[in-house]
Amino acid sequence: MLANLYVTECANSAEEEENELRADDAPDEIASADAQNDETFDIAQIYLNDIGRRPLLSAEEERQLALRIKEGDFKARQEMIERNLRLVISVAKRYTGRGVSFLDLVEEGNLGLMHALDKFDPSRGFRFSTYAIWWIRQNVERAIMNLSRTVRLPVHVVKELNGYLRTARALENANGHAPSEDEIAARMDVPVQQVRQMLLLNERTCSLDAPLDDDPMLTLGDAICDEEQEAPELQLHHGRVDAYVQDCLAQLSERQRYVIERRFGLNAHDTQTLESLAGELGLSRERVRQTQIEALDHLKRILRQQGIDATLLL
Repeated sequence: MLANLYVTECANSAEEEENELRADDAPDEIASADAQNDETFDIAQIYLNDIGRRPLLSAEEERQLALRIKEGDFKARQEMIERNLRLVISVAKRYTGRGVSFLDLVEEGNLGLMHALDKFDPSRGFRFSTYAIWWIRQNVERAIMNLSRTVRLPVHVVKELNGYLRTARALENANGHAPSEDEIAARMDVPVQQVRQMLLLNERTCSLDAPLDDDPMLTLGDAICDEEQEAPELQLHHGRVDAYVQDCLAQLSERQRYVIERRFGLNAHDTQTLESLAGELGLSRERVRQTQIEALDHLKRILRQQGIDATLLL
């Protein structure tokens, strides 16, 4: 029973893919989804034009080619692959925007196509495209899992996440807007919290060296604020204050300046106690304290004379 359900699901998926291929909409999809630069777009377009000239196989043609392949006919194998490359395109374009380039998705899908051909048994009675689509999707999803994430997710988690993302895309196509977590949960009949946790897994890291869309000359790192770095206007303000303090200190006596710089850790000096300074200067602790008071009083007078509130600096 499970086998029948699997074949039915694959058959429905393959039929959808073939309907899209007959509509020949793959080139337009690529133009919008993966035109990252002119060179990439040109290569993709050349590839699409090349495989677009090969018509799709009928059921009878597939059966005849499969029988020839079983007999070791290499040309039949090549024809089966080439005539089904458009199926890979149809699958790959559904996975664009997941952190892996379109051409890389196609390459992985082609590997899945060839693997499917190695395992295909025409005596089972279903079409090759029905069987191949599962292998193509598996290879594409594994590539996304391995290449697009800094933190690798287990295969079963990726498959579950893809189910949520497919539901979200279906709702968006049906309603014309991005669905909410509540809408996805209702469609899938799961708790909202479960939807939220799964969608969080879809968030990706981004290099700080990645260029910005608005200005390629700037990187993401250039646009992120450093919380530990002072704003330029504050740096300018503090620079002016430091210069003013130096002017004030220059008006003290040599001993007063020596004491103030070391008592308050100015000009890269370590903060020292009165006892420590007394030992260095050969003075009593009380005399050093008086020198400090005299220096501070002098500085306050300088500030008052210039109309500055001394409490702002002292």
